[in-house]
Amino acid sequence: MKRRLQIAVVTCLIAIGSIASADIRLPGFYGDHMVLQQQKPIVLWGWADSGENVKVTLGESSRSAQADADGKWRVELPAMTASNDSYVLRFQASNTVELRDVVVGEVWLCSGQSNMEWSVRASTNAADEIAAARYPLIRHMKVAHRPSTTPIDDVDSEWQQCSPDTVGNFTACGYFMARELHKQLNVPIGLINSSWGGTRVEPWTPVSGFADVPKLEDIHQSILGRSPSTPQYKDRLADHIAATEKWIEKARNAAAGTEVEPNPAFPAELTPFKSHQDPTMLYNGMIHALVGYSLRGAIWYQGESNHGEGMLYTEKKRALINGWRDLWNNGDFPFYFVQIAPFQYGNEDPAILAQFWEAQAAVQEIPNTAMVVINDIATLNDIHPPNKQDVGLRLANLALKHDYGKSEIVAHSPELDSVASSDGKLKVTFKSTGGGLKTRDGKPATHFEVAGADGKFEPASAAIDGDSVTLTSDNVAKPVAFRFAWHKLAEPNLTGGTGLPVGAVRGGDLPKE
Repeated sequence: MKRRLQIAVVTCLIAIGSIASADIRLPGFYGDHMVLQQQKPIVLWGWADSGENVKVTLGESSRSAQADADGKWRVELPAMTASNDSYVLRFQASNTVELRDVVVGEVWLCSGQSNMEWSVRASTNAADEIAAARYPLIRHMKVAHRPSTTPIDDVDSEWQQCSPDTVGNFTACGYFMARELHKQLNVPIGLINSSWGGTRVEPWTPVSGFADVPKLEDIHQSILGRSPSTPQYKDRLADHIAATEKWIEKARNAAAGTEVEPNPAFPAELTPFKSHQDPTMLYNGMIHALVGYSLRGAIWYQGESNHGEGMLYTEKKRALINGWRDLWNNGDFPFYFVQIAPFQYGNEDPAILAQFWEAQAAVQEIPNTAMVVINDIATLNDIHPPNKQDVGLRLANLALKHDYGKSEIVAHSPELDSVASSDGKLKVTFKSTGGGLKTRDGKPATHFEVAGADGKFEPASAAIDGDSVTLTSDNVAKPVAFRFAWHKLAEPNLTGGTGLPVGAVRGGDLPKE
């Protein structure tokens, strides 16, 4: 049963009058069944009367804090180890609020666009998956769609236990990841689902993220110019007021019947953002209120709405990841993301998606990030591949390898290691192959091309030898560069030894674009 987190106001009669004492108010996403992150300080906050003392108790731990001048209080409980036991989380001041069936485990933020929001109900084999979803220690909460021009301090959401009655609306990527983590770790898993179909990366990014990426300074300045508290806004508004006052004086002088020019238009650069696609709008409305809630890391599935931007997308992801990390003040927490699948994308250049895949792969230069490749489970006529089971499993394996001590797991797709040219052949060597390269269907490797000094790419034959592929082409006597899966509809068959697919890549002495 859903708990409402505000208790009725307690009215106390004092002397000849009465004073209303405001009750503790908790963030709207605190509630029964919530999951707290293990092995990290448990940070909790809320609101009360200024100066009021608030005591927070969880198990054998308790801490007190006093509400500040704005009525906000914050406590930090000691880190706890995950268990399958549940707790009562108690907040006490002039009133008492109790949250029940609170568990300590692993918490992951799930964000992005429609492929993250995509539900279990809409995924492959949905009926059987829903019927089998009896994992009460997997918990999920969904943040409502809400853009905002300014950061919002609260969101209202409900934690749900995983069951056949609830799982249909869970994020499928998140759920299938959580299911594998729960099976392997035997601890509660919490999913915070803050996603919105069709959205770009810019609205999810805080202003501080843009500020730290020089190539995005134009976006940063655009945000500052729309913020009434900034010097940029005040100076531009002052210029507009002066111009308007000057026009008014001219208009008064022309009242006798002479012509007057139109009044100055309000500057477009001062107009507040309105669309949920504008920079910072979804960070403000759907992420800001969560900042500070302890979590293990984030998973991300997005890019379709930015797919025409090439390497600029790498910079935008840098702004988002570093912006979130700085504000959370939780170190370089893991950030795992999904490379978008092959798709038709209308009449666009066939290479446009390959260039975007290259930009996504480059995001892995940011510390503690990793990417899942899914060109083997695409649906070329549908931008939403329904096989989210493999996506979730691959995300889980990244976490198991890097965050949960399962170092033996081969969680990464093969990646380019070196390129060597000799005797009319090009030898391309990969790393992280999981025991050598192979093809998914037992046929020769597809989607390789080579180019000579003229920069003209031609189809190439590929011979696999362990971690390497030797490329030749009758049309290129001396190959110096290669590219692989360099087409928006590419569904190559090359994999590592564990079956993880090789993603689009190019190398060698590449021609200048």
